[in-house]
Amino acid sequence: MESEMITNLHYVDVLNEWDPFHLVNGNYDTEIADTIQAIHELDHMDDLAERIQSIYEFSFEKTIPFDNCLQVAKQLLVIKDNDSCTI
Repeated sequence: MESEMITNLHYVDVLNEWDPFHLVNGNYDTEIADTIQAIHELDHMDDLAERIQSIYEFSFEKTIPFDNCLQVAKQLLVIKDNDSCTI
């Protein structure tokens, strides 16, 4: 359980650092929570990138370029894979 919490915090760090709309102070709490849920549900980079794009577009009514979503999806899945290897 502690390992999962630490992994989730790593996801939060990556997503806060990403800051796709340059809000400086973040304010992506809802989107981060939805994205973390998606990470637990999806294992394919393209699928996760599509979901991330959809989550942020729904909230901000702006589309993030797919390539940007793909880059962050890759980072998140590396964290996920590393966590699953440590069990």
